[in-house]
Amino acid sequence: MADLTAPEHQHSEAVVEAAQWLADQNPPPQPIIPELRKRFPLSALEACEAAALSHRYRIFRKANG
Repeated sequence: MADLTAPEHQHSEAVVEAAQWLADQNPPPQPIIPELRKRFPLSALEACEAAALSHRYRIFRKANG
C-alpha cells in the first residue's frame, strides 16, 4: 500500500466550513448532501467528505468535552 502524504488528507476550506456547520446542527438537516450543496459551493463528492468530516468532529467533541 502506498504511503499517504498530507495532500491526500487535506480538505478544501469549503469542505471544512461545511463540516463545522453540519457538526453544529442538532438535529442535522435531512437529506444532508443536498442541504450542504445548497448552502456551500460543494460538489457531491465534497459534500460527502464534509458529512464524514462532521461526523468525526462530533465524535471528537463527545470524547473531549
